[in-house]
Amino acid sequence: MRLIGKELLFNFKKKHADARSQIESWEMEIEEAEWSTPQDIKRRYPKASLVKNQQVIFNVCRDKYRLLTQVNYKNRIVLVQKIGTHKEYDKWKII
Repeated sequence: MRLIGKELLFNFKKKHADARSQIESWEMEIEEAEWSTPQDIKRRYPKASLVKNQQVIFNVCRDKYRLLTQVNYKNRIVLVQKIGTHKEYDKWKII
């Protein structure tokens, strides 16, 4: 998959050093992944939340942080939309 929005992840890792290694591992896994369906994601990330409009929410650091993405399976793209603390996540309007 092609990962778009790495700048958001880069900036987040600078502010939240405890999440750095997990985010970097996630980035590498995404770029090597070959997802065709949401079920492919759930097989690898059973705790990921599949929401509307091909959006997927990943938990980072045991649910301390949330990562909102949008997946285009046909074009093999994962777009990072937001990343934040659980408290920030509670304020997001997921469309």
